Amino acid sequence: MKNPFILFTVFLLLFSCNQKGEKLGNVTKAKDSLSIYLAVAYDETKEVEVRRDNNYKALDIIVGQSNDSMNRKYLFDVANRFYNMNDLEGYKAIVQKIENNSRSAKDTASVAKSLSYIGDYYAYKSVSDSAYLNYSKAAELYSLIHDDFNIGRMYLNKAMVQTNESDLLGSESSVFKALKHFRNNEDDKMIYEANNILGVVYNELKEYPKSIEYHQKAISIAEKGKIDVTYQAKATSLNNLGFVYKNMGDHYEAVEKFREGLSQKNLFRDKTFIYAMLLDNLAYSKFKLNDTHGLPGLFYKSLRIRDSLKIIPGIIINEIHLSEYYAHQKDTLMAMDFAKSAYKTAKDNRIYRDVLLTLKQLTVINKAKSADYSAEYIAINDSLQQAERNVRNKLARIEFETDELIIQKDELVERNRTIIYTSVIIIFIGLLLFVIRTQNSKNKELLMRQDQQKANENIYNLMLSQQKKIEEVRHAEKTRIAQELHDSILGRLFGTRLNLDSLNKKTDEDSVQDRYNYIAQLQHIEQDIREISHDLSNEKNAMTNNFVAIVKDLINEQEKLIDAEINFNLDASIEWELIDNDIKINLYRILQEAFQNINKYANAKHVGISILKIRDVLKFIIEDDGVGFDATKKSKGIGLRNMESRVMSFNGTLNIIAKKGEGTQLEILVPNPPKH
Repeated sequence: MKNPFILFTVFLLLFSCNQKGEKLGNVTKAKDSLSIYLAVAYDETKEVEVRRDNNYKALDIIVGQSNDSMNRKYLFDVANRFYNMNDLEGYKAIVQKIENNSRSAKDTASVAKSLSYIGDYYAYKSVSDSAYLNYSKAAELYSLIHDDFNIGRMYLNKAMVQTNESDLLGSESSVFKALKHFRNNEDDKMIYEANNILGVVYNELKEYPKSIEYHQKAISIAEKGKIDVTYQAKATSLNNLGFVYKNMGDHYEAVEKFREGLSQKNLFRDKTFIYAMLLDNLAYSKFKLNDTHGLPGLFYKSLRIRDSLKIIPGIIINEIHLSEYYAHQKDTLMAMDFAKSAYKTAKDNRIYRDVLLTLKQLTVINKAKSADYSAEYIAINDSLQQAERNVRNKLARIEFETDELIIQKDELVERNRTIIYTSVIIIFIGLLLFVIRTQNSKNKELLMRQDQQKANENIYNLMLSQQKKIEEVRHAEKTRIAQELHDSILGRLFGTRLNLDSLNKKTDEDSVQDRYNYIAQLQHIEQDIREISHDLSNEKNAMTNNFVAIVKDLINEQEKLIDAEINFNLDASIEWELIDNDIKINLYRILQEAFQNINKYANAKHVGISILKIRDVLKFIIEDDGVGFDATKKSKGIGLRNMESRVMSFNGTLNIIAKKGEGTQLEILVPNPPKH
């Protein structure tokens, strides 16, 4: 059975050394009433009623504020002050309000903190299962926000509850889990408490060397000076270490540790209950060594302090020790009085473990009723063991359910991670397909451009071939005309000139008639020259109209394909034979592309084609009265981009005038058209 005395030490250490809240500073410096009320409520030099009254005044101000993080912080301050005033019901009510407000605000950290505070309430009330459950819930929430320090703190609180319920192995496990979470946050106070609890656990398990090891570790941490000296951590650990030696029967070593503990500076002022505990333990070990110097005065001094502090478990232990002392002194009456007083106090306060200790003492000193005491001892012990088993089972079930929730959370996280990975893969595949599709489209566009280039080359070669044939025909025609002029016209002119020369001096009728005849021949020769000139003019017009003919053929074909009326306006002054073939090819292709767009999209009734020359600029205009489009859009189709590319190839300008519902006009300007 566990020793209630040393566990009471742990309980007081964890809760009294962790007094809730922090002092706000000098009241005279406070600038608002809330700070003043909270400061007065914290001031332990004030009467409890004054402190409580100021705490309620602060609460009245806070509850009227909006539920924000600062408001919740102030509510925690109020709750801390209720706790420090031992007003546990006021403390619980405020903490439950904070929990509700925090859940409404989805403030996970504050929800976790409020659950840990509720756990403290139930731990103080010795409702172990409720305390353990709230600590577990708090730890789970702290894990969601990756707060390792507070996760470790919750494991320490759970370890304390498990120790009080004799779940010593469970407590050991919880402490080591806590230490893992403190690994990245070297907080001396928390690590000290962890080692202190392990020392207590191993003492209860009668593994005394381990218990001594961990208590010495705790003392080493306390000696670093990083823990507030007012906590009197070293004195506490010296008391616990002395208690281990006492259990081992080494009372000499125990006395040394208790005396060293009592020698700590300001111990009585800072931690009066530890001072009283050390006095009682020192007195008991001296009693066991038959060193009666200072006895029973040390027992009484400790009892008076504990009675003034209303430390019920300490009072019971003190009275049992005094009973043992007087029984040893053969003062049965005093021994019975202290044993019965301890029994009544333990029973009235339902501290059944201490009831067992008092019954054990009564059995020793009252042999006449030893059978009755033994029967009661057995009944209470059985009931207590069953209750402890039930609590341990509850704790195990809570731990199991918490672990199940953690596993479910981990599975949910893994499932969400899988969904994220799958989504990323799908997006990646989608992007890859988009890139491939875009690349294929570009490849097709490139192939189309290559095909167009080949077609342009073919057209160019065809036009060159046609031009060659035209030149051959022109040369042959020139040769024919030269022959005509040489063989016919020139010969006839020469003969006529000679004949006229011979007739210049003759005036007879025959000569006059001959001159009329030769003049008529000159008229015939003039007519022949006019006909040759006309033939040359027609040839020139045919050459000039070669590009125009191709354009007209295209227009004639389009008139068969669309319902629109097509008007063609050509400036006759344009010298097409002097314009570079590449320009004519590109203009022809642009016209083809424009007709294709008109066929597909325009739904036009009228189409106009104009080729004009204004000064040195060739202007090519294609317009329709169709549905039009938004020319301000940044994205353009392949057709328009091809037109722009062709115009840029001869340093021209493409102007697009279009608006939805108002038709479209393409204007191509060719400055200073290059010559052959």
